[in-house]
Amino acid sequence: MERKEFIKILGLSAISAGMSPAVFAALKDRNSDEEICRLIWDKLCGTMGSVYKTEAFKYVHPKKGLPNVFIYGDSISIAYSQSVREELNNKATVIRLFKNGGSSHNFIENMEELQEKMFQPGLEKGWNFKWDLIHFNVGLHDLKYLKGKNLNKANGKQVSWIREYKENLNEICKYLKLNFPKAKLIFATTTPVPKNAKGRFEGDSVTFNTAALEVLKKYPDIIINDLYSFTKPNAKIWAQEPGNVHYNDLGFTQQGKEVARLITKELK
Repeated sequence: MERKEFIKILGLSAISAGMSPAVFAALKDRNSDEEICRLIWDKLCGTMGSVYKTEAFKYVHPKKGLPNVFIYGDSISIAYSQSVREELNNKATVIRLFKNGGSSHNFIENMEELQEKMFQPGLEKGWNFKWDLIHFNVGLHDLKYLKGKNLNKANGKQVSWIREYKENLNEICKYLKLNFPKAKLIFATTTPVPKNAKGRFEGDSVTFNTAALEVLKKYPDIIINDLYSFTKPNAKIWAQEPGNVHYNDLGFTQQGKEVARLITKELK
């Protein structure tokens, strides 16, 4: 990011945050790494925190001496990210993607945007660390059916056919291993689709997870977090409501604890 563009963004962020010109000038001159990263992060996230009513998008600055953990996923991971962060408090810095990760088509693009906007040299005073562990998932947005932008099983088109999903996941794995060769990688299976789910068919999670595991056979060093099997026995108890692919607070908390447990195991 060029300095002029950065100063413009920083100035707009400062104004929206209610900073006085004097405070902004002092911040610009000081070039505090953490404050600069915080402002750019807030711009990246936009209203995500308020839309999802979660602190998962709250800025967390990496702490020296702690491993850096990254969580990539859709709304399921958005909901359990805060629980992971709480479980790993003082054990790791946990940062999740700045948005809903969407389908497998969006993965590399989203990762590249994060790298460009938050890391050095893209952001001169940005992050300068490497990820120690990346926990990722794609699938729930691949298996849904859309007509235009609306969920529609009757007349919609599936976002990704199985062959397409497998090709995308293979490219994702190659991308992660090439760009983050020292990071431990954990792939989470897609959580269950309940009966009568809007825009999704029951059982498709199994089909897509089977396809994912076929791809991951080529990458034996990528750890599998079988979040599907962990969730399935409790799906009715944890469901927000019949037909909803999302879970209640208990469900998301338990999923977060399970994700944190596996991350802790791998970091050791």
